Formats: sequence, structure tokens, C-alpha cells
Amino acid sequence: MDFTYDEQQRMLTDSLRRLVKDKFTFEARREQSQQSGLNDASWQSLAEVGVTGLLIPEQYDGFGESTATLVATQLELGRGLVSGPLIPSAVIATAVLLNSGNDTLKADYLPQMAAGSAVLALAYLEGEQQNDIEPSATRASETGDTYTLQGDKKLVWAGGSAHALIVSATLENELALFVVATDAEGLTLHDYPTIDGYRCATLQLNNVQVPKKALLARGEQARQALESGLDYGVTALCAHTAGAMEKLVEITAEYIKTRQQFGKPLAEFQVLQHRLADMMIKQELAASMAYVAATALGEEDIAERRRMLSSAKVLVPEYGRFVGESAVQMHGGIGMTDELEVGDYFKRITFVDYLLGNHDYHLDRLMALFDNA
Repeated sequence: MDFTYDEQQRMLTDSLRRLVKDKFTFEARREQSQQSGLNDASWQSLAEVGVTGLLIPEQYDGFGESTATLVATQLELGRGLVSGPLIPSAVIATAVLLNSGNDTLKADYLPQMAAGSAVLALAYLEGEQQNDIEPSATRASETGDTYTLQGDKKLVWAGGSAHALIVSATLENELALFVVATDAEGLTLHDYPTIDGYRCATLQLNNVQVPKKALLARGEQARQALESGLDYGVTALCAHTAGAMEKLVEITAEYIKTRQQFGKPLAEFQVLQHRLADMMIKQELAASMAYVAATALGEEDIAERRRMLSSAKVLVPEYGRFVGESAVQMHGGIGMTDELEVGDYFKRITFVDYLLGNHDYHLDRLMALFDNA
């Protein structure tokens, strides 16, 4: 896979950088992170650039771009700490739909998602789960012309911004995925902010009835679709983190050029020069691992695909933690105050470790893959 930007990718990333600079300022990000629901103006500005339909094939009014373009765009979005439902909807839910094998629901939702008029989020975690994708308590039962869903979901990423949810449940002793409108009777959703500037939701399904056509996939097809969505999410998250690290390195470099101590800029102190160089190296390594994850998405060998993705998910948060901690230390105590955006970047980069499988989960998966090799 060639990761050198072509002309179209350069135009897209240039447009995104201008958009992020104009629309996703420090103040705007802070304000949006405290608002529940979808910010229509911000979302439509991203849709107009093409981000919401990036992975959606042309037959569904999308652009059908490559995973290399996905990385390029998420690098830019990470630089601006752009939140909202981009990864949950435009990446994860899109990938689940595309791999579901359900042509009817793909035709219903993908064109709307590409246009920015529909947002979907994935609800799969529940109870004490942290990484397991199998529903532990949510159940679906067939009742005449409908399915009835009963159960609870937690940590639904961008659930409060969604028009519909992809909900996992057990149907006749096998995994099943359903598309459920957020205004369905019996569905209760509680939206709340997270420490990293995103928003999540808890979900209660109290005898929610959906039509038969709401069944997206079941059995092995559902499992493959769900895993594909999470794999795409890991790739996007790694690229987003690398972009945030890049911007944080730039902020820190500018700060030590202007901040003075003992009558000279901090940038003249050799120890800080070395630390900044180490930060730059870690950022480059993180970007490289994001491309490793993107390459994995085209890997046919499932074990190799998982090895590459888990390697990226283990290493990128480690690199990010070094960059974030170094940036805060070089800014001093003010680095963690609300006065500077350094703390925002540090929180976003740190929280990445807990999204879509934490460090221990992916490290254990790597060890199991090597043991079985």
C-alpha cells in the first residue's frame, strides 16, 4: 500500500486543516463537549468536506476511499481534537453495515450517513464487560412480525448524537445485530461527557419492539461485521491519536521557544531539546503504526490482521503517553489547567488506551497469537 499522499488526498487534508482551524477552535471544542446531542452545524461542515461518506462506496453515494485516506483524514482530525460521532458513525458503524451482508439496511442507511443526515452508533458493551463482544445479558426474541429487545448497554460512544443504534443481542443462542432508532418506544438513553472531550451514553432496552427488517445480521456474519467495525475503529483511533500527538509536539516546541528561564529561552537548554526530539520520534512511530493498522485491514489472514492491529493498539497509546506526559512536564503546572489546550490533548491521548480494547486485552491477544503460531 502506497501511503504517499496523492493530489486528491492533499486537497482533502488541506481542506480539513482549514476547516478545523476555522470551526473547531479551542473555545468551540470546549463548548461542544458540554452539549448533548449532535451539533448539526459542525457535523454538516464535515459532511460537506466528505468525511462522513469517506468509506462508503459510490453506489451508496459515498466516495469509496482507501484506508490510507482514512488515516490521512484522521491525522488531521486528531490535530484539532475533533470529537463528535466521526469514528463511531463514519468509521465503526459504516464498517459494520458494509460487512453485514444486509443489502436492504445498507441501502436504507448508508446514503443518509454519507450525506450527514443520519448518524449511527454501536452499542455492544454491557455489564462488567470491557473487551468481550458477546452479549452477556441483552436478549432478543421473535414475536410475530417483530423482534423484542430487552437489556442494558454501557459506554455507547456518541450514542446521544445518533439517530439509530446498532445493538448486539443474543437471539436463539447466537449473536445478532439490530438497527434500532433512538426514538423507539421503550428505549431510554442517558448521554454524558467523558474526560477526553467525547460523549458516551448508557442504554436501557425495555421490551423494545423492532420490525423483522431491523435484524442486520446474526451468527457468524454478525460476528464478522462487528469485529470488522472495531478493527476499522482501532485504525482510525490510532491515526487520530498520532495527529493529536503531532499538534501537541508543535504546541510544546512553540512554548519552549518563547518561555524564558535564567534569562534565555527554554529551547536553549539541551535536556529539553533532547526531550522534544524524543517526542517527535514517538509521534512518527505512532503515525507509522497507524499505517500498519490500515495495512492490516486488507490482510486476508485473520491471525496476521489481529497481530498487526493489536500491535498498533498497544504501541500507539504508549507513545502517546510519553508525548502527553512530556508536554505537561515541559509546560509545568499550567499544562494541566483549563487555561491551555495542552491538558485537553493530554486527556484525549491518555484515554485512547481504554477505547476499543485496552492495553491488557490487546497484549493478551498478541501473546495468544504468538503462542499459536
